[in-house]
Amino acid sequence: MDYLVVGLGNIGAEYASTRHNMGFMVLDAWAKASDTFFLTGRYGDMAEVSFKGRKFHLLKPSTYMNLSGNAVRYWLDKLHMGVENLIVVCDDLNLPFGMIRMRLGGSDGGHNGLRNIIDLLGTDRYTRIRIGIGNDFSRGGQIDFVLGDLSEDELKQMPEICDRVIEGIRIYATAGPEKAMNGLNTRKKEEKNADI
Repeated sequence: MDYLVVGLGNIGAEYASTRHNMGFMVLDAWAKASDTFFLTGRYGDMAEVSFKGRKFHLLKPSTYMNLSGNAVRYWLDKLHMGVENLIVVCDDLNLPFGMIRMRLGGSDGGHNGLRNIIDLLGTDRYTRIRIGIGNDFSRGGQIDFVLGDLSEDELKQMPEICDRVIEGIRIYATAGPEKAMNGLNTRKKEEKNADI
């Protein structure tokens, strides 16, 4: 079975290490670990990786965050896939940094990229993986915060965060969403308990 895995972010070197580019970071890490490369196509850069007979089409939209739905809709149609084969990876202000949550549907949670995808697909019933970036900003500072660079300490944590998300997607495709959610959605809690 094939999957379209979309990492949300903004194109351009100036955005590469920003909090809003968590989706791009995960896909870049996956492509690098798989020794593959992104090729520029319509509405975004694409790469392909395989795992246990499953093929994952990795998409980094070139449409900017607020118009991500254009790229998602185009590539779902081109690859002849339904929303049940779509996985979107993005940042989330509502979760502490590094916390990961997989959901099979639901609201956009205030995320403009998710909102545009929902609007253009006409459904919120697609899988999304949200990576917490925290919300350490003063009133009115949300845009500067999400478009700000990760701290040195946060950057050091990114390889492990990317590995967890990639492993979660592999489990999702091979063992099912319930097992994937059980792993991703409880991992941080287990780590916290282990520190007590």
